[in-house]
Amino acid sequence: MNGTRALSIGAWSTLFGQATRVLAALAGVILVFMVGLIAFGVIMRYVVGQPILGINEIVQLAAVALAMLALPYTTHVRGHVRADIFDRPLGPKGRFAGDLLTRALSIVTLWVLVGRAWDKALDAIEFGDETNMLGLPIWPVYGFVAVAVALTLVVLALQLLGILFSGKAVDD
Repeated sequence: MNGTRALSIGAWSTLFGQATRVLAALAGVILVFMVGLIAFGVIMRYVVGQPILGINEIVQLAAVALAMLALPYTTHVRGHVRADIFDRPLGPKGRFAGDLLTRALSIVTLWVLVGRAWDKALDAIEFGDETNMLGLPIWPVYGFVAVAVALTLVVLALQLLGILFSGKAVDD
């Protein structure tokens, strides 16, 4: 039975892994766009003498989208900074408990963040919140945050279930 559960969790994890790769690729496209926009803005300001109005707003909104789109993939591949200083003294059981605890705490924290981002998106729609210079709507940014963090939450939940059903810490 555990093998069947682990297999289906592995299949779901693979599916979500593919989805996170698509989002990471989109984050890469946004990064290239940002680099090009910033370079163009610098040239326009310092070479041509014609600064682009609102370029900072576009870069700020793109930076939020970039970070949020990359978050699920980074979580899926366990690319976040990890302090393994206590791994050896804790042993396999301590690492197992630590892996469960960190994912459980992350899930709870991200659950709250998803709810807050969703509420902020709805508020931004209701009140018509916009950026100062260009009047760009702000609700899509909160939407990016809510969706990306929700996907990250699913990735963490699948990792948590995988750890539980395998009975081993991530690096064992």
